[in-house]
Amino acid sequence: MKVALIQLAYDDSETVEERTTRVVDLVRQQRGHDLVVLPELWPMGGFDYRAWSDKAQTTSGSVVQALGAAARDAGVLLHGGSIVERPGGAPGPEGKDLWNTSVVLDSSGELVATYRKIHRFGFAGGEPALMEAGADLVSIELPDGSMAGLSTCYDLRFPELYRAQIDQGATVFVIPAAWPMARVDHWRLLLRARAVEDQAVVIACNTAGTHARAEMGGHSAVIGPGGEVLAEAGEGEEVLSVDLPTDLVQAAREGFPVLADRRL
Repeated sequence: MKVALIQLAYDDSETVEERTTRVVDLVRQQRGHDLVVLPELWPMGGFDYRAWSDKAQTTSGSVVQALGAAARDAGVLLHGGSIVERPGGAPGPEGKDLWNTSVVLDSSGELVATYRKIHRFGFAGGEPALMEAGADLVSIELPDGSMAGLSTCYDLRFPELYRAQIDQGATVFVIPAAWPMARVDHWRLLLRARAVEDQAVVIACNTAGTHARAEMGGHSAVIGPGGEVLAEAGEGEEVLSVDLPTDLVQAAREGFPVLADRRL
C-alpha cells in the first residue's frame, strides 16, 4: 500500500478558502497513492482558538466537499485531517456545539467515516473550553484490506485508546496532528511507543509552520510494528511517500507474539 502524508506548513496570512485551494491541489498531485493523510485542523488553524467558532463548518460544508472532489480526482482514500465541526442541532452533553472532527473520503469522493477527537488538549482552556469530547472508537478499512484505528494528536498520550482499537482488529493507527515544536521529542517517542506496544503500523501526519504564535513540530512519520522508523519528514512543508509491505504486522505479531501474553 502506497501512502502519502502531506505535512502542510501554514501561517496566519491565508484564509480558509485560500488554504483549501492549496491543499486540494496537493492532494490531486498524489495520484498513484492508495492512502493520503492531512494534518489536524489545517483549515481553521490548530492553535487559532479565537477563530474556531467563526470558521467552523459541517461535514457537508465547503472544505469537506472540496476534499471529496480532490479524493475522486486523485483516486485515493483521503484522510482529510480534521475540521472544527459545528453540525447544527442540539449542543453536546457539556453544552458546546463544536467538535474536532476527522473526515475520511473514499476514491469516489464520498464521506465514509468521521471521528470526533476524544481527548481534548488545553488543560481546561483551548479545546476543553470550546469543544465537546468525542465518545466513539472509529476504525476504517484501508485499500490493502487492513483495519486502521483513527485518533487525533493529543489522543496519542493515552495508550488505552490504542489497546481498545487493536481489540477491535486494528493493525494500523492513522493520526493527524497539530503538535508543537516545544514538545516534538514527545511526539517522536510516543509514535514509536504506540507502534511497539501494540505491534502496529503508525501513520502520523503533523503540521509545520507557525500560526497563532505557535511553532509547529513537523516530523510526520510512518513507524513499523517493531518501532522502526520507515520514513520521517523534517520541519518544513513536505510530502512523505511510503510503500508499506502488506504482511508487516502479521510477521511482527507471529515472530514475537507478545500480545498473546496480555493479562489485564
